Amino acid sequence: MTLGELKSMSVDELWSFREKVDSVLCSKISEEKEQLDRRLRQLRTVGVSRGNARRRYPPVLPKYRNPAQPSETWAGRGRQPRWLTAQLESGKKLDDFRIRLV
Repeated sequence: MTLGELKSMSVDELWSFREKVDSVLCSKISEEKEQLDRRLRQLRTVGVSRGNARRRYPPVLPKYRNPAQPSETWAGRGRQPRWLTAQLESGKKLDDFRIRLV
């Protein structure tokens, strides 16, 4: 519909035309909203099934042992334990605490 056609319409015809446009717009907006809601639900279920949980890592064997307390070990990951930090500050080397495989 051109601007000239709109200008030639009466007020009642324009009002009727506006109501038809409103009706079509409402139905199209509802369809779009439903499609978006369906897509959002799909994305949420994929997100839950995919990796929202923390990834499990296999256990790591210890690489270093406290000679004073052999039960105290460290795998070399994360912060150094206090016993190792104290020993290193006293001048010892990290390799002095390495667990040797025989």
